[in-house]
Amino acid sequence: MTIQTTDTAASLAFAELDAYRELEAKQQPSWPDPAAVDAASAELAAQPPLVFAGEADLLRERLAAAARGEAFLLQGGDCAETFAAATADKIRDRVKTLLQMAVVLTYGASMPVIKVGRMAGQFAKPRSSDTETREGVALPAYRGDLVNGYDFTAESRTADPHRLVQGYHVSASTLNLIRAFTRGGFADLRQVHEWNKGFVSNPANQRYESLAAEIDRALRFMEACGVESAALTQTEFYVSHEALLLDYERPLTRVDSRTGQLYNTSGHMLWIGERTRDLDGAHVEFLSHVRNPIGVKLGPTASVDDALRLIDKLDPEREPGRLTFITRMGAGRIRDVLPGLLAGVRDAGATPLWVTDPMHGNGITTATGYKTRRFDDVMDELRGFFESHREAGTFPGGIHVELTGDDVTECLGGSENIDEAALETRYESLCDPRLNHRQSLELAFQVAEELKRIAR
Repeated sequence: MTIQTTDTAASLAFAELDAYRELEAKQQPSWPDPAAVDAASAELAAQPPLVFAGEADLLRERLAAAARGEAFLLQGGDCAETFAAATADKIRDRVKTLLQMAVVLTYGASMPVIKVGRMAGQFAKPRSSDTETREGVALPAYRGDLVNGYDFTAESRTADPHRLVQGYHVSASTLNLIRAFTRGGFADLRQVHEWNKGFVSNPANQRYESLAAEIDRALRFMEACGVESAALTQTEFYVSHEALLLDYERPLTRVDSRTGQLYNTSGHMLWIGERTRDLDGAHVEFLSHVRNPIGVKLGPTASVDDALRLIDKLDPEREPGRLTFITRMGAGRIRDVLPGLLAGVRDAGATPLWVTDPMHGNGITTATGYKTRRFDDVMDELRGFFESHREAGTFPGGIHVELTGDDVTECLGGSENIDEAALETRYESLCDPRLNHRQSLELAFQVAEELKRIAR
């Protein structure tokens, strides 16, 4: 009888979830072979979960603390992961960069920093056009390795459902390595700080030397006191991605045997992009039925009504940690738009976690055709985010950044003074430009200075 009841409950839960199939799903590929998609979905549905319900629940608790002003979220990673770049060295360097940033932010905020990577699933990307044209030849746009290839050939750009299964296996190996790094001593706080000392020793970064010295004294104090705990040598690390490709997300959604509730086991935290946050669209409907922490990107056109309706749909119980709003306003708009949005949601009695994405609203294209961002614009939007929260009396709960652990040249400026001529030397992103390792650390030190003002 128990099994029958559980099966019935699961069937009802999936029936409610599948209401999304009747709604418009934007930014989905045109699969040439529906039977192959069904076969890939069936194979995914038979695979073990990539993450577990208990992990997602723990992250929701951590994010609830951030929403109350008791923690800070650091979310970062690749614009679009690629299968080829899922090597041990590149995964290690991305994790290392986030750990280095987290140490600085933890000291600046005087509170825990929640580490969430845009990793182990960020393989699909929305596009502004379904096609790309080069020299008079039009082919399907590159939608990420989960869908098609980057090479500009008809064969490469044809959507291939076998990539869905490949993406799962690459995500599984990435997660395996992340867990080894963060639990096996690589995340030792003292070692991470030593890496940061190397960064501030560069004359271009000496403005951050005093903050690094403060962190050094704090660590030496703990060492002198004989403080030894797993918190110094291990860390929690979660993964997230945009839940864009529903043919990938649906078969990885499972019923938790403890509670009978649905969890998307493709990642701990999933977010809905600016292009797919329609209240009556498939993405919002789909994620409204899973228990994972959910994020929603809000651009400069977002209204208070938009935000409140999204809260009603995605977080009707007003559960702390359930919903994160990730604002992407642009440096020139954030101070005009965000304060009113924060005040309107605050006055309605809702307390989502507010996070800034200072990257996506500041894109430019150079005369030579490179998509890039100016580091100064990124920092200006970050400062606008903190200023807006001071004005509204709300808590600036985190940052969401596209970055890499490599020394690429994709964003202009920073202490390295990357100029337009330098972009072509190491521009490796297949979609949007990312902060390199040094720019990411520079951003962390500047954000830490903002957080210290709040902590006083």
